[in-house]
Amino acid sequence: MTIYSDNYLAGGTYLVTGASSGIGRASAALIAACGGRVIAAGRDAARVEEALASLKGNGHLAATFDMQDLDATADWIKALAGQHGPFAGVFHAAGVEAIRPVRLLRQQQVQDVMGASLFAALGIARAMASKGAMTDGGALVFMSSVAGASGQAGMAAYSAAKAGIDGMVRSLACEFAPRGIRVNAIAAGAVRTPMHERLARGSTAPAMEAYEQHHLLGFGEPDDVAHAAAFLLGPAGRWVTGTSMVIDGGYLCK
Repeated sequence: MTIYSDNYLAGGTYLVTGASSGIGRASAALIAACGGRVIAAGRDAARVEEALASLKGNGHLAATFDMQDLDATADWIKALAGQHGPFAGVFHAAGVEAIRPVRLLRQQQVQDVMGASLFAALGIARAMASKGAMTDGGALVFMSSVAGASGQAGMAAYSAAKAGIDGMVRSLACEFAPRGIRVNAIAAGAVRTPMHERLARGSTAPAMEAYEQHHLLGFGEPDDVAHAAAFLLGPAGRWVTGTSMVIDGGYLCK
């Protein structure tokens, strides 16, 4: 099913983190199908190259980096922009799962969750604030979750990271507005990705059935989020900033 034209994002370079699988890979594929040039980023070089080979069009690039530290992430992305030109958009889809009761939570586990989500996001934002790293009128989109707005046992660290993303985009929207750069998040429900499958293996069948039923439209697919990302990155989202777009199949309604 065609949602966007094949030139919807033409002429722009788009960085997609977590592009080796799941939501990131689906989003990279859609951006490329819409005419955008993709820099696909991830931690595993082989998987990123595999994803890159499946993209439509030419000129796409693979980039390998483990985004956990704000300063290192900012420096790395500024270097990418220096080598390949300014970005028209960034979709930070990378992240790590974390379900652990707070009584068992350790500093390193919190660091891993916060690093991949919030600290990396702040590093991306700092890089994009640098001269020549992002075109005026561009767009930043960060992956959030309904976990940032709803409670669930064992999700304290993950929920805190995603709530941080939601708060961050509101302030960044104000900071980037003079350049016409839009900053938004996507608060997703449960999406069928490799991360989701790993979490499912640790739950009972009745628990997963109940979890899916809490989503009025069932679990989502990576393309459901990719279409939202493309909307926010492109001209259709030109008047949207400072918001967390809920794409959750009705999870927050119940």
